[in-house]
Order: sequence, then structure tokens, then C-alpha cells
Amino acid sequence: MAKFKGAIVIDIEKCKGCGLCVEVCPQKVIELGNNVNTKGYFYADVIKEDCTACENCVMVCPDTVITLYKAKLEV
Repeated sequence: MAKFKGAIVIDIEKCKGCGLCVEVCPQKVIELGNNVNTKGYFYADVIKEDCTACENCVMVCPDTVITLYKAKLEV
């Protein structure tokens, strides 16, 4: 089975801070930050680079503000 490395980009201005992505991330790569966007929401933020590109965060985001980039790892 192929292994992947992922990189997550979150559109912080569109994020409403629902926290669904935080709950479904098995690597605990995302958390709600302490800063607010221009709409007043505490937005989700990437806190570490351990993403395995599982796509859980992308699938549960109701506002489609998460973009996932994948790279296949050579094993």
C-alpha cells in the first residue's frame, strides 16, 4: 500500500471554526487557534506537519475551506 505525505491549506477567512476537522484528524494536525478572522470566528489552523493525507478533514468541512496536497512517499 502506498504511503502519502499531506499538506493542508485552510482558507482562514472562510473558516467558521466549527471544529469538525479537528475532531476527525487522526494525526491531530489541526486545532482551533486563538486568533479570529475578519468575521470574528476562531479559525482552524495547522499546528504540525504530520499529515498523512487521509482526507478526513476535507470530507467533513461543511464550507469546503480546506485544500489538501498529496505527495507519494518512496518506500
